[in-house]
This record gives sequence, structure tokens and C-alpha cells, in this order.
Amino acid sequence: MRYDISGTVMQTLSIALDPGDVIVSQTHAMAWMTDAIDMDTHTGGGLFAGLKRALGGGSFFITEYSARGRGEVAFAPRFPGQILPMKLAPGESIICRKETFLCAERSIGLEIAFQQRLGAGVFAGEGFILQRVTGPGTVWLDLSGEVIEKTLAPGERLRVHAGHIGMQEPSVGTDIQLVRGFRNILFGGEGLFLATLTGPGRIWLQSMPILNLAEEIARHLPSEDARDASAGAGIGRMVGGGAAGAAIGGILGSILGND
Repeated sequence: MRYDISGTVMQTLSIALDPGDVIVSQTHAMAWMTDAIDMDTHTGGGLFAGLKRALGGGSFFITEYSARGRGEVAFAPRFPGQILPMKLAPGESIICRKETFLCAERSIGLEIAFQQRLGAGVFAGEGFILQRVTGPGTVWLDLSGEVIEKTLAPGERLRVHAGHIGMQEPSVGTDIQLVRGFRNILFGGEGLFLATLTGPGRIWLQSMPILNLAEEIARHLPSEDARDASAGAGIGRMVGGGAAGAAIGGILGSILGND
């Protein structure tokens, strides 16, 4: 299957399909397609399959693009970043954030990936439930900003602001660590917790978390609601940037809006 990734900051992925080829994507990802491509939206295996994807942060429905003849279908992410192709062998998996999945060959499996510890999921910024992408086949993943790949040796640890974690191999462990120092917590701007990634395995870090971008845009919007939302997002980042941070930030943002 031939594909081309074009662009720099706002990339697009164009895939050339031969008769019988099929590409699957989550909804709202397709940019354009030729007449030879048929589109079919469904749950991808029934109600339970759709629910599993939704719990993992994906869409309840998926869309299949199949070729009646030679054709082309293109996909475009909704945020600035990089599209990474990953060719997975049978049974090989990659763990990714819920928003990184763009599209894949039909042979790729997409399912829930549970964190080993609840605290790591709630406060580490990845959400308790992540997505596990399993081969065989090629999957295209979308990370925000520039992408930095690192390989951790066995036992090697890297402390990361959780929003910068894009994806990782299943062998990499994820935990949380309280930021040390009273002044670091209050004035450092990195939140109460940092994610700790422990090798062995590869990790892919992203330079511009979507939450950071949304917060910065909200700060420049003129409405009172936007300023309240920005304040709530900032408080959420201070807590940790994860599910708990988002919830607390949303609550406090609503309180600010009612004052």
C-alpha cells in the first residue's frame, strides 16, 4: 500500500488504494477521496466493539474506505503536528494516547489498554484507559508538535510532564511522582505530579500537548467564558493535567464563571 505524508506543520496523509484495499479511521478524519473510493461507517464489530473504542477515548463508530478501482483517500489531523507511520508485525503492539490514532489497515486491532496503577492513569495525563494498537499491518498516528524519540535502557527512568507523552512500547512502565519542593509546586508551573517512564523500550514525546494549545488560545479569546475556561485549564494543569486535573479545572472554571 503506497502512501505519502506531505506538509510540515499541518501534515496530510494520502494513501493510494488498489481494488480491494481497505483503510479504517475514526470519524472526522477524512480530508478528500476520489470517485473510486466507497465509504461505510459502522461500529466495527457490533455494539461491544464500539463501546470498547469509546471507553478507550476513540469514536463509537469507525469508517471504512474501500477501493472499487485504483483510488486515493487523504486524512488530515485537527492539530499541528507530525504523522508517524508504524508497521507492526503480527501480535506486535504500541500504546498510544486516545487522540493519536488517525487511520490504519483493516488488519490492525484497536482495543483498551489498562494502566497498571489507577493513580498513574488519573494523574499522569494519559487517562486511565489508553489505546493498544496491535498488528499485523500499518497504522498512522498523529502526535502534536514536533516528535522526539528516545530509547530507555532496562531500569532507566525519565520524568516527563504527562502531556508530552505521545506513545510508548508496551514494555515501558508508567507511574507518577510528586514534584519535590514547595516552591516548585507553587511556582514551577509543572503541576503536582510528573509522569515517570521506566525502560526498557522506546517512547515518543510530543513538543506541544493539545491541552497547552487549547489553554493558550483560550487566553487570547475576548469573551469572559473563554477567560474562565483558561483559568480552569491552568488550575487543572497545576493539579497534574490528567483526568483529575481536567475535572478539577472544569469545576473551578465553572465557579469562576458564576462569580
